[in-house]
Amino acid sequence: MKSFIYIICLFFVVACNAQSTSTSNTEPKQENKSTTEMKFNVLTDAEKRVILNKGTEYPGTSEFTDSEAKGIYICKQCNQPLYTSETKFNSHCGWPSFDDEIDGAVTRVRDADGRRTEIVCSNCQGHLGHVFEGEMMTPKNTRHCVNGISMNFVEGGEDLPAVIQEGPMDMTNMDTATFGAGCFWCVEVLFEKLKGVSHVESGYAGGKLKNPTYKMVSQGTTGSVEVAQIIFDPNIITYKKLVDIFFHVHDPTTLNRQGADKGTQYRSVIFYHNDEQKAIAKEVMQRIDASDLWEDPIVTAVESIYNYSTAENYHQNYYNLNKENNGYCNAVIGPKVAKFQLKYKNLIKE
Repeated sequence: MKSFIYIICLFFVVACNAQSTSTSNTEPKQENKSTTEMKFNVLTDAEKRVILNKGTEYPGTSEFTDSEAKGIYICKQCNQPLYTSETKFNSHCGWPSFDDEIDGAVTRVRDADGRRTEIVCSNCQGHLGHVFEGEMMTPKNTRHCVNGISMNFVEGGEDLPAVIQEGPMDMTNMDTATFGAGCFWCVEVLFEKLKGVSHVESGYAGGKLKNPTYKMVSQGTTGSVEVAQIIFDPNIITYKKLVDIFFHVHDPTTLNRQGADKGTQYRSVIFYHNDEQKAIAKEVMQRIDASDLWEDPIVTAVESIYNYSTAENYHQNYYNLNKENNGYCNAVIGPKVAKFQLKYKNLIKE
C-alpha cells in the first residue's frame, strides 16, 4: 500500500513540475520590448526561483494547499487577482488547485516539449504552474496546479492591493548595441550582467526576411544571424567598452562558426545603429586585431542594422530559465558565465 501511495505522489511531482521552457504562437514583433520595464514587488530568492525561473516548490509545503479560507488569490509579483476561493479544490496532489481562473488573469503557454501547458500571470508573465484537463476531478474537468509561493491571499472583505501595471521606461539616456557572437543564449546571459545594461534581448538580424522563425534561421538559408540586442546607459558603460568585451567573449577569428555551432547564423558581426558606432566598432576591432589576444586574423563583419526582429519568447532569458535542467546550459554556457564574472567582476551588477 505504501508503495502504491509513493507511486501516486511521484506521478503528481512529475506532472506538476514546472521546470520547463515555454513557447509562444505569436509572431515576433518589430517593436523593441525593452522600452518598458516592470516595477514589481520585491521577491525572495525562493520566490524568484519559481516565479522568474519557472521552478517548482516542494509538494505539500504551501499553506494554501489545504486552506478553505474565503477570499482572493493574487499574483505575488504584481498583485493581479488570479483565483477566487470558490474555484479552489483539494486535488491531493500537493499543490493548491483551482478549476477556473478569474477572467483574463491567467495566460496558457504550450511547453516546448508539447506535452504540458504552462500557466503564467497575464499581467507580469510570472510563472504559476501548469493546467491539466481531462482528469475528471471537478465538473469543469480542469485543474490549475499552482505553486503557492507564486501567490498571496487576501481574505474576503479586505481591500485588494493595487495591481502593478507595465509602465514606460525613460529611454532618454539609453542606447542600443547589437552583436552576433554565436548562439544568442550564450551572449545574452553575459551582457545582461553588466552594470549599465538594462535589458538584453535575443533576436535575428541581417537576413533576407523581416520576421524569420528559429527553424528558418537554423537552416542557414535566410542569411539571418542570432544576435543579442543590448539596451544600455552610455553614462555607466560605453559602447566602446561593450565592443571590447564582445571581442573577448567569443572567437572572432572563425568564419561562420563558434565552437561546435556552424553556419552563417553564428557568424561574428557587429550591427551598428549609427555612424559613430560604426567608427568605434572598426577602431576597437583594429586595435584588438593588432594585439596578441587572438593568433588568427579577426573576421568579424561590421554592418548596418537591418531586418531585426525579436526571437521567440522561449529564447529570451534562456540560460537563467533552463540552467537547472538543460545539459547545454550546464556544460557550455555555465563555464562561460563563471569565467566572465571573474574577468569582469568590477563591472558586474551587485
